[in-house]
Amino acid sequence: METFDVVIVGAGFNGLYLLHSLRNAGFSVRLVEAQSGLGGVWEANRYPGARVDSHVPNYEYSLEACWRDWVWSERFPGRDELVRYFAHVDRVLDLGRDIDLDTRIEACRFGDDGRWRITTDTGRGYEAPILLMCTGFGAKPYTPDLPGLADFAGTCHHTAMWPEAGVDLAGRRVGIIGTGASGVQVVQEAAPRAEHLVVFQRTAVTALPMQQRQLDAAAQTAAKVDYPELFKRRNVPPGNFCDITRLDAGAFDVNDAEREAVFEAAWRKGGFNFWIGTFSDILLDEAANRAAYDFWRDKVRARLDDPAIADLLAPWEPPYPFGTKRPSLEQGYYECFNRPNVELVDLRARPLERIVANGVRTRDATFELDVLVLATGFDANTGGLTAIDIRGRDDGSLAEAWSSGVDTHLGMAVAGFPNMLMLYGPQSATAFCNGPTCAEFQGDWVTRLLEDMRDHGHGLVETTAEMGRAWTAHLAEMADTTLFGRTDSWYMGANIPGKPRQLLNYPNSDAYREKLWSCEAAGYEGFMFR
Repeated sequence: METFDVVIVGAGFNGLYLLHSLRNAGFSVRLVEAQSGLGGVWEANRYPGARVDSHVPNYEYSLEACWRDWVWSERFPGRDELVRYFAHVDRVLDLGRDIDLDTRIEACRFGDDGRWRITTDTGRGYEAPILLMCTGFGAKPYTPDLPGLADFAGTCHHTAMWPEAGVDLAGRRVGIIGTGASGVQVVQEAAPRAEHLVVFQRTAVTALPMQQRQLDAAAQTAAKVDYPELFKRRNVPPGNFCDITRLDAGAFDVNDAEREAVFEAAWRKGGFNFWIGTFSDILLDEAANRAAYDFWRDKVRARLDDPAIADLLAPWEPPYPFGTKRPSLEQGYYECFNRPNVELVDLRARPLERIVANGVRTRDATFELDVLVLATGFDANTGGLTAIDIRGRDDGSLAEAWSSGVDTHLGMAVAGFPNMLMLYGPQSATAFCNGPTCAEFQGDWVTRLLEDMRDHGHGLVETTAEMGRAWTAHLAEMADTTLFGRTDSWYMGANIPGKPRQLLNYPNSDAYREKLWSCEAAGYEGFMFR
């Protein structure tokens, strides 16, 4: 077994930032990554059209060494450019010397001596007192139990397990099951290339205009004069973006014309502006939420030629409160359904009965396909953690501990699992926080915690079951006092059959940061040291 002060699992934004931060603080660190490259989901997601939904310079580290000589080509970078960015980060921070790639963690066990022992699929082993889990919220793809899936004779891939060599969609009959973020992106790529495209939709997606644009290198260089101030704004409340600010007013605190103007301005800015950059009560108040939905609906319906298709893609009545499922960003998604080679199938009216050798059979028809794309998402938040055999005190399993529901303290620690902390994990801000922003403030918090332990001679940190239950109750209250609890989404764990339904992401990144800082200011309240 190789011995370190800290072992980090996962080489996305969180894991890489922690490696850099902890090394600078004088800890011996090893980062272990199952994939052959850096970037987490960006290394894994090779499907056509894969692209980030947070615009730059928000979606990058605030470390000057990383942004000073880096130039983006697009406002919303695609997967390949993000992989190149992580390679750039690796070079400028010299991270690779402390990273083991192509090494999948199989088991982590906490011993009576206060150390974690970690085994891998390569036979390599690690030992460290501190284990930091940075598996992210989209580490375990979810494939529904589709009858007959193994019988399909064509090409079939989940978007998160797309082959590196790609799949030729040109001139082929393509079916896509799922209309979340990856489904939207693949539809946009497949529609102009496929002979025939069938999109199987269960619930309409409230996709927002990306408003993509190419970026000029000279303009970026000039803008970098202001980057220190931009990142200073990004990294402290309010908000976690450089340039998206929510109004300190409710939707009905203004007149109709003013409300329409705010919505229109946010719509034109694109990205998440319409989701999080309008009124303060959109995700709290039904009437305000409905006003936002109606604006979105009318914008989308105006882009669709067929009223029957419009009724499915942008129904008159909202299928769920607007914004309580993560909005996808689109570039011409709705116009795809005006094409004669694109067909939309409503799985609520025409349920899927079986996958057959030559395609998909619903209650009333068989759709012949050459390629079947499963855009069916992830066992989000918990799946990447419970897929590893993690055993804490008294050999207790994390998967068993969470079998009836997740309890954590601050989304960072779990009772019975000493010296293990999670970043961008369940019950933290995670999906409601810009990834690099969260990586930096959580990473800095963990670094200060470990420095404090070292300074005081502490070898053990853990939380209690009571603190876990209290945090879960706090999130349940937030689900009830916002509109999130009214929607069956992966935020609530509701996309996985049998998974306990609970709010798994803290829906206010500002409040979450304040909770972390308050905990630290109170001597790490809720944690025990020895």
